[in-house]
Amino acid sequence: MASGMLSLTCPSSSSLSLPHQFKGGAAGKPKLLNQASFFGKRFVNAKSFTRTTMAVALNVSRFESITMAPPDPILGVSEAFRADTNEMKLNLGVGAYRTEDLQPYVLNVVKKAEKLMLERGENKEYLPIEGLASFNKVTAELLLGADNPLILQQRVATVQGLSGTGSLRLAAALIERYFPGAKVLISSPSWGNHKNIFNDARVPWSEYRYYDPSTVGLDFDGMIADIKAAPEGSFVLLHGCAHNPTGIDPTPEQWEIIADVIQEKNHIPFFDVAYQGFASGSLDVDASSVRLFAARGLELLVAQSYSKNLGLYAERIGAINIVCSSADAATRVKSQIKRLARPMYSNPPVHGARIVANVVGDPELFNEWKEEMEVMAGRIKSVRQKLYDSLRAKDKSGKDWSFILRQIGMFSFTGLNKAQSDNMTNKWHVYMTKDGRISLAGLSSAKCEYLADAIFDSYHNVS
Repeated sequence: MASGMLSLTCPSSSSLSLPHQFKGGAAGKPKLLNQASFFGKRFVNAKSFTRTTMAVALNVSRFESITMAPPDPILGVSEAFRADTNEMKLNLGVGAYRTEDLQPYVLNVVKKAEKLMLERGENKEYLPIEGLASFNKVTAELLLGADNPLILQQRVATVQGLSGTGSLRLAAALIERYFPGAKVLISSPSWGNHKNIFNDARVPWSEYRYYDPSTVGLDFDGMIADIKAAPEGSFVLLHGCAHNPTGIDPTPEQWEIIADVIQEKNHIPFFDVAYQGFASGSLDVDASSVRLFAARGLELLVAQSYSKNLGLYAERIGAINIVCSSADAATRVKSQIKRLARPMYSNPPVHGARIVANVVGDPELFNEWKEEMEVMAGRIKSVRQKLYDSLRAKDKSGKDWSFILRQIGMFSFTGLNKAQSDNMTNKWHVYMTKDGRISLAGLSSAKCEYLADAIFDSYHNVS
């Protein structure tokens, strides 16, 4: 029997327990309570079906008011996929690269870098708040070019972050503290976590038009109009390459016009670069949009991630780079980013940073990495082409599926609505986000025909 509790046998043969503090009623009968509270416990009247009436203690959590959170719209897809036992199931929800056998892939160059780390016997001491110095050096050079005058003039503040998400969150905290009331413009649609990040940082945001459902392409006129209409000095969040979720990027000529408008409106460009080298297969091509803005002398923010291009998903390795007008400004900005990082997570992890520093900083490993990226990007281009060929062969309705080929990177925005996406999952066991996005990085050549059947059925037979 629990300490401090009295067990009573009722005429109905039921057994109830009461705290000993409440045993002292008249004639040895328990006292009656009405919604009384005792040290965090609530006592309510309970009446048996016999003559006995007594108080029952109920534990009430201090967290009673907290409701169940909805499943994550992206990570929740993987949870549902794992529970499915159908042998034809496909997980096209999470943007993670898979081999032709649909298995996770650890780059050979990563294995070599880790072997070097073991051979050197490197320790696990805390990093400085700003991260590993050798990582910060090579990551800025990778983004902007090693011979970029901005780097030589020390006008780039680079701080290691917790991959792309953590780097975006640091930048959001900087905006909230030093640009109070400034709004961030986010493309419609955008990566699902962008809004969460700015909401949690209490940074106001609005959307600019980006996707045109009638063409399954870029609504460039709408994009430009919305950026022009935004309050002067807004932050414009741009996807450096391989726009997520649409896979639709502006052309080089369109990037020039976007830069013109942002410059005219005195906006601040804010790039999210999650796929450098992974979209086209070229590190330089995929960084061209950022370098264009930097070459114009604009101050800008750039969040980087190595989850995709080095396959370091679980290492949470990335950086926030802020290009400033002077070295003095860059020094001050970096000091404040460090100040924001300290109470968030104190300092970043070292393992992934050393991998990046070893790979990018060693000419032999760097060249090997570029070759592996070309292979990964090439495999995605191959399944993209095969999916298009399969759909074109099956669909005699005149539907134009060529937008699949015009998109770039690991994603394809299919144009399927929520009901059609639900059909993809419920009938065909193809797991994807409800906005119609599929990750081609999780598709094999062998499954292209099956996926084409699922898309064809969902598009034509579900409204």
